[in-house]
Amino acid sequence: MEPNVRFWIAESRSFVQRLLQWTELLDPTNLITSIEKIEKSRQLLFTSEDAYRFDVDDQRIKNAWKRSLSTVHPDSSRLIPILFRPAAFLPLTVPTVFLSMMPAKGMKSMILPQVSLYAYTTGFTMVNGNASYSHSLPAKILLGAGVIASSTFFGLIPHLVQMKYHLDNPWIKRALPIVFLAQVSGMNVFASRSLEPVRGIEVMDKDGNVIGRSRRAGRKAVRETAVSRAVLFGTSAFIPEVFTYFFKRTQFFLQNPQSLWTLKLSCTLLVMGVMVPVSFSMFPQIGQIKYSKLEEEIQALTEETELFYNRGV
Repeated sequence: MEPNVRFWIAESRSFVQRLLQWTELLDPTNLITSIEKIEKSRQLLFTSEDAYRFDVDDQRIKNAWKRSLSTVHPDSSRLIPILFRPAAFLPLTVPTVFLSMMPAKGMKSMILPQVSLYAYTTGFTMVNGNASYSHSLPAKILLGAGVIASSTFFGLIPHLVQMKYHLDNPWIKRALPIVFLAQVSGMNVFASRSLEPVRGIEVMDKDGNVIGRSRRAGRKAVRETAVSRAVLFGTSAFIPEVFTYFFKRTQFFLQNPQSLWTLKLSCTLLVMGVMVPVSFSMFPQIGQIKYSKLEEEIQALTEETELFYNRGV
């Protein structure tokens, strides 16, 4: 049984416990961990009798779990590419979110942040989604390109509306990009992982034995991830805008108007630094679904009252 799956199933954690766990997994040092160290950590988890006593006070085992959970995909047991590991999400999305919420000064400054943001989030979502089945590289590229193009188009709508109609109401000018960012971020997850509700994802019992593939579990996994992503980007865009609104009315801003960029960037970094682990912790990594909510063909294969599935990130 894949150690990461066993860990998330065995550890019945509250939101606070998941949050504390994710703050460790999002440690930037997980991006530079060598393959050799990861392999040694995985070997320790496979061979040590104490590895699954999760309260054990052994720093080697704790470090092994940290490396494994932050770098290895629980479905495929393969290494996650460095740029798409959870620890890379914050540093790579903060600049694009910041630039996408700044007033556009031309088509280039309007399009590039949107393309960069949705290109990365699409890749991240596809890599860290459920991997119960495999599809060919051309299919992945075609799906990814379509999702990036559509997400970018919808993300540009509030900026195009402002350019065409010259909106004067400051509340609408600020609210429109925030609402679209949250909505498009959620829809980006639905589109990137659109095959999961169609083909179904693997559901397993508490021992990790795969029972079958469920489309309903696939819909639940994608929906939960989409909600967490919408909350992440919506909040990360909203709070800096509120701070900016009040900051513009201070004497300090009137004397130092160039400080607005620094404040907004710092605020975006701070808010996203909090919201990334919060959003990843909103729902369990290995979700649970009631027996009664599964398809009849899966119900006929097991007597378990509750089954598990990998939600993805």
